[in-house]
Amino acid sequence: MDTILVVNAGSSSVKFQIFAVDANARLDRVLKGQVDGIGSRPRLRATRASGETLADRAYPVEAIMDVPAALAVASSWLREELRITPLAVGHRVVHGGPDYAKPVAVDHGVVTRLERFEPLAPLHQRHNLAPIKSLLANYPALPQVACFDTAFHRRHDAVADSYAIPYRLYEEGVRRYGFHGLSYEYIARALPTLAPDVAGGRVIVAHLGSGASMCALRAGRSIESTMGFTALDGLAMGTRPGQLDPGVVLYLIMAKGMSPDEVQTFLYRDCGLKGLSGASNDMRELLVSHDPHAAFSVEYFVYRIGLFAGFLAAALEGLDAFVFTAGIGENSDAIRTRIGDRLKWLGVSLDETENARNALKISRPDSGIPVYVIPTDEERMIAEHTVSLLWTARSHANSERAS
Repeated sequence: MDTILVVNAGSSSVKFQIFAVDANARLDRVLKGQVDGIGSRPRLRATRASGETLADRAYPVEAIMDVPAALAVASSWLREELRITPLAVGHRVVHGGPDYAKPVAVDHGVVTRLERFEPLAPLHQRHNLAPIKSLLANYPALPQVACFDTAFHRRHDAVADSYAIPYRLYEEGVRRYGFHGLSYEYIARALPTLAPDVAGGRVIVAHLGSGASMCALRAGRSIESTMGFTALDGLAMGTRPGQLDPGVVLYLIMAKGMSPDEVQTFLYRDCGLKGLSGASNDMRELLVSHDPHAAFSVEYFVYRIGLFAGFLAAALEGLDAFVFTAGIGENSDAIRTRIGDRLKWLGVSLDETENARNALKISRPDSGIPVYVIPTDEERMIAEHTVSLLWTARSHANSERAS
């Protein structure tokens, strides 16, 4: 069985999936798993696509102290126990910067260029690159593909991507990139099948999870996003503040005496829902809490989504559909209800029963704007991009041999 390995590495976990691929490049998910608790309480968990448990093993802390060690454990398990040796590996990389507008085959030069963007995605980039560098060192002949969360947004008009700062900074790469692109790309590809009546129109997609953003699609193409230069911008998130006056950063440095490193840690780890509530960044906990600060954090989250819906509808010059996706968007009918109330001015009217059961279409038949819940699948997008590049490379190699 030919397979593709998809890797999504974070600071304390490495998530992975295996897809079988046939001669026509069709993909079938075989299993998914993760190694979490890196450096604290390491554990390997994996299930078949059907949900059947394949592995659930704890390891001593010294056995898995970092991301490369976690990848080594997962790779060994796949190779030695399941006899799976992938044809190629696809990786999620958060920031592609100005250099990469589409997935790319990885070599040492690509890694070096991507390392330049670590300060722009400190929660992700270094950890995304760690397994790539490990595989380059240990399996240099294994094809690897980097798939970027910024790439889907790179066709924005310059007026949407620019800040009102000197143009030389834009040329250096200081611009609005947008993120969660793999998720939005999946939704854009799913719409013609799941909601063909609106797929070619003006659609707002709300990717709501611990990281949250919104995207304006016109005919399946991203034209505007709530996120910008970094993944701090836009909506309030689990621990990130979202839209923030730059003067606040200056105040933290000049009046509060915080160093740049302290400001970075503060903005990425201590703000958002966690900062507003003073207790938690987990929406499930906040929704059931009786603490007024928790209630306020939820209210703020919903309020800002309503504001940005107006912003994106203006960019689209109208609206034909609204889509919820990602952890909160797919699973919290309570949050969707509150957002639906905020969007009544746009013509949104939710069906209480359909919303409660997380149906595909959760708006009433007489709603002016149809509203959908579509589970995202970033891993499948990565697998598709990896297979596409792999098959293209094989085709070029065969052509060269034939000539």
